[in-house]
Amino acid sequence: MKKARDIGICAIDIYFPQTYVNQSELEKYDKVSNGKYTIGLGQNNMSFVGDREDIVSMAMTSVKMLMSKYSIDYQSIGRIEVGTETIIDKSKSVKSSIMSLFQEYGNTSVEGVDTLNACYGGTNALFNSLQWIESSYWDGRYALVVTGDIAVYSKGAARPTGGAGVVTMLIGPNATLVFDQFLRGTHMENVNDFYKPDLSSEYPYVDGKLSIECYLRALDKCYLEYKKKFESNHNNNNNNNHNNNSNNINNKFSMDSFDYICFHSPYNRLVQKSYARLIYNDFLQNPTNPKYQDLLPFKHLSTGKESYINSKLDQITLKLSLDDFKTKVNPSTLLSKECGNSYCGSVYSGILSLLSNVNDLNNKKVLIFSYGSGLAASLFSLRINNNNNNSLFKTNDIGKISNIKERLLNRVKVSPEEFTRILDIREKSHQMSGARIPIDTLDYVSPGTFYLDRIDEKLIRHYKSKPTISSKL
Repeated sequence: MKKARDIGICAIDIYFPQTYVNQSELEKYDKVSNGKYTIGLGQNNMSFVGDREDIVSMAMTSVKMLMSKYSIDYQSIGRIEVGTETIIDKSKSVKSSIMSLFQEYGNTSVEGVDTLNACYGGTNALFNSLQWIESSYWDGRYALVVTGDIAVYSKGAARPTGGAGVVTMLIGPNATLVFDQFLRGTHMENVNDFYKPDLSSEYPYVDGKLSIECYLRALDKCYLEYKKKFESNHNNNNNNNHNNNSNNINNKFSMDSFDYICFHSPYNRLVQKSYARLIYNDFLQNPTNPKYQDLLPFKHLSTGKESYINSKLDQITLKLSLDDFKTKVNPSTLLSKECGNSYCGSVYSGILSLLSNVNDLNNKKVLIFSYGSGLAASLFSLRINNNNNNSLFKTNDIGKISNIKERLLNRVKVSPEEFTRILDIREKSHQMSGARIPIDTLDYVSPGTFYLDRIDEKLIRHYKSKPTISSKL
């Protein structure tokens, strides 16, 4: 078989629930200071679900949406990889449930299962799919990456950082969003910043301060690993082209090398700090650059522990990076600010946000940072090629088909009181055992959405969907 070229994202869409709560209203309800969630966290609204929707129903809805809206043949899919940390069965994969959609079309020859590691599962699912298409085992068909979660927290300070959503990506050759080969910076270590050891509860154990430090430390490490490969790859290319100008600025890795950056987004304020941190790393690599002169007093901190908690350093890097943040990062934050944290789907909702917000993306370069607690992190990149006549869809096509902004406007806002009541129902349902019918109403389930109908005496989950997928999904 002919070797695949230009492997990447051929199509992408997201399912997010119909219901959301406004963060400003939640501040008043929780009796916290004005701006604690909207400015302190940088969030606008938060998606959530009751006990009628679970990770299987949301994943099935997301897959069916993409297949229908982009008119993808079910027989053309040869691999499905699912990345999620929302566990409802300790044995049966979410992917196996998604197969019910493909069985209807006679396609049971589909490789792949689920990947688990906090918010990093979707990235590992993506890497598995890319490597399958590059390998001798590839049979010429597309892969689907299905990634997302229901992020829910107990009452308290962490609850406003929840969210819900599932992203589905069609991965294949001749893509419009082409992943850069050879270029990944990865960092992994054993740490307990966020984990879910209690299987009777959906709620995680979280060390917030440690988790932020781990996120930023992983970003530092990935920056250095990516930088090493980026510069090595560019130097090799120059040698092959007999270009010996080692001072060529294009050989040096920095944030100037990219047009846009997408981050895993637990909340938007951390994304702002993360971009500022990358600028700080640029300074450490090039401290004599005049534009970094305000950072010289902090050079001795390097990337040591104190650099993560130095408020003055934070202030200066945030100020230095603000203008670039607005142009390079902010266009990718729409869905995370409106829907909250979808865990595994978060960084990929950033890519879709970028496609929804920017019309002229041809030849643009995008840097992507994925982080999952525990921890696993990678920095990787893609380039956008709207000139490939063999690609299925251009970026503008994807933006129009996904129709994110209109769909966000057509959601149903519920009061903080109703939000709290629905999450109380969800918590109660999760703790139940035996056969049962979900408690929550179907009023908030959109047409075409899969939902949990019942759990039988053998604890098998049965799903139904409303008749058709609405264009407003």
